[in-house]
Amino acid sequence: MNLMAYKYQNRYLQLGLNIAYYRKLKGFTQVQLSEIVDISRTHMSNIEAPGMIKSVSLDVLFNIADALGVEPGKLLEIRG
Repeated sequence: MNLMAYKYQNRYLQLGLNIAYYRKLKGFTQVQLSEIVDISRTHMSNIEAPGMIKSVSLDVLFNIADALGVEPGKLLEIRG
């Protein structure tokens, strides 16, 4: 894991948890969301996986937020 990923690992973790939360709230599977967003299921799985540090482009983040019907900032919220 590179230094920047390590520095922000809690943020990556929270991003993945938030995406999974809103995805399930919307009733989507990872496969369904990945198809809507036009990324591989593996990439979607890696984004959501708690043990993975997977960076996400802003385009992908915006597409995920649009598909889930939430503002991008909601996906980045740190919950206590």
